[in-house]
Amino acid sequence: MRNKTGSLPITPLTTKVAVICSILTVVFISSLLTALANGPSSISIGEIFSIITGGDAADSTTGTILWKIRLPRIILAAGVGATLSLGGMVFQALLRNPLAEPYILGISGGSAVGAISGILLGVSFFPGVTLFSFLGSMLILGAVLILSGGRSSPGKDSLLLGGVMMNAFCGAFIMFLISISEGSKVQEIIYWLMGDLSMASSSNLPLLLLCLPCFVVILILARPMNIILTGRDAAIAMGVNVRLISIILLITTSMMVSLVVCQSGLIGFVGLLIPHLFRMLLGADHRLLGPSCILGGGSFLVLCDLLARTLPENGEMPVGVITALIGAPLFIFLLWRSRQ
Repeated sequence: MRNKTGSLPITPLTTKVAVICSILTVVFISSLLTALANGPSSISIGEIFSIITGGDAADSTTGTILWKIRLPRIILAAGVGATLSLGGMVFQALLRNPLAEPYILGISGGSAVGAISGILLGVSFFPGVTLFSFLGSMLILGAVLILSGGRSSPGKDSLLLGGVMMNAFCGAFIMFLISISEGSKVQEIIYWLMGDLSMASSSNLPLLLLCLPCFVVILILARPMNIILTGRDAAIAMGVNVRLISIILLITTSMMVSLVVCQSGLIGFVGLLIPHLFRMLLGADHRLLGPSCILGGGSFLVLCDLLARTLPENGEMPVGVITALIGAPLFIFLLWRSRQ
């Protein structure tokens, strides 16, 4: 409803969203600059701005490191973190379970089977593994929806059971594939399973743009998600098509998660921890949680990837190791606090 001046009124929620998003945007930009500046070779903030603006350092070795190595990896980390966090928020809302995460419906298992199949077939170059991983996750999602849905709306219990069953099947198939793999392929497979951003390059970053329409759909459906949380019968009474909204959110979220998983491997705890943390801090309104999860999840994974690059004296470790080491104890603490 418009006010006397013809503009939309400023509500307390609008103000809160603006304040929270401003703070998280500052945190996000700070994490990006910190990750750009630090690594095996340090780059000062002044050099970074000089390179970005096309100064004398743009064509130097430092400029090559920034443009070709660090920036693509940081963009990928931010995109993966934002997507997994937003996906976790959606699954926790639809399944009404704070322990739900983006991989709960078998997306991880399908992606892993597809990626490992691509590696074993010798198509490790882009877009080979990426395409195989995406197709694997979509096939598993289709199987879960068929098993849980039928003609009726997919229930949360049947979705959970279907996802657990398909993940178990994929896990057994992954072990079979690893057992028949050559020694040279095993390390590549294990790194992918632990979550690895070291293969990021400017050539595969355009895939992240396909996640943006998914972000928009989820943010638009934030209010129906709030209503669905009140219960299926209450939501239907308020005019919400629960079946249609649930299917749109499931397919949209699964597609965007599979798009990033096929590039980064399996990175745990981002989609579990970040939405749970913001729900405790900000409440359960998804109109505020959505943007917060995007910015918070992106910042978290960028900083975790920075630790993965800088902590080992020689080389680096998979970022999934860092997210597990940080996320597991922190989530246990948050869960304990919420129980108190």
